[in-house]
Amino acid sequence: MSLTYHPDALFAVKVWEIEIRNTASRTLMARIYQPQGTGPFPVLLDLHGGAWSRKDRYANEPMARAIAAAGMLVVSPDMRLSHEAPYPAAVQDGHYAIRWLKHHAPQWNGDISHFGVLGSSSGGHIAQLCALRPLDPLYAAVPFPEAPQLDATVAYIATRSPISNPVTRRAQAVKMNNAAMMKKSDTFFNPPETIHEGNPHDIIANGRHTHLPPMLIMQGGEDNNVIPAIQLDFAAAYRKAGGQCQLEIFAGCEHEWTATPSPEADRSHDMAKAFIAQQFKKA
Repeated sequence: MSLTYHPDALFAVKVWEIEIRNTASRTLMARIYQPQGTGPFPVLLDLHGGAWSRKDRYANEPMARAIAAAGMLVVSPDMRLSHEAPYPAAVQDGHYAIRWLKHHAPQWNGDISHFGVLGSSSGGHIAQLCALRPLDPLYAAVPFPEAPQLDATVAYIATRSPISNPVTRRAQAVKMNNAAMMKKSDTFFNPPETIHEGNPHDIIANGRHTHLPPMLIMQGGEDNNVIPAIQLDFAAAYRKAGGQCQLEIFAGCEHEWTATPSPEADRSHDMAKAFIAQQFKKA
């Protein structure tokens, strides 16, 4: 029987945590949301936001739990923050987490045949980089000796307010005279020129991508952090390059609207689930 995902299904979800690996600064943990049922269940990695400088595996709890309850093994890992190590450390952590989860998911009743990634804000940026260049040696620099044959290719990517163009996003911080946001960008992209290497929009525009999985972008219409124009330009470039990109602007919503209970937060959860389900129909 082919693997499916039904957005309207409802499963009890078991939640627990496990170590991923030790780094020089701390032990990275992961939060696992496992549907309780016969399975096997498809698998989704959830990468947290926080402007590369804060937050952890708990950041996207509402959406991760909602997606899991419809029959998806969802895993939310920690990633190193910018004060611990600048770019590309967090991207390497995301890349490692994809391979780590592909290896471990079967023991948690997960089927990795149609593996997806969910990313929010800076986590969306990391998800985009991993998805566009899953075989990049720079991003794959953390070895996974248990299964060295695994790579970070994914079947699809769903995002909320991703930093699809960190150059334009920093320019927006300058325009808003937002010193804190400028500092967060500069702490992560250090040295400064790495902001161009780690720019998903430029990777697409300059043909440096190797993969173009179907992508969902959910964007707040009133977001003055990652402004809608960033996503409009990125989606256009993605489609021009031959990729499928569904962009949805949530009118009246700011940057982190999905985390606070509201009808629009519920709609974002439903939209993510519907997008995921559609990818299985195409498989």
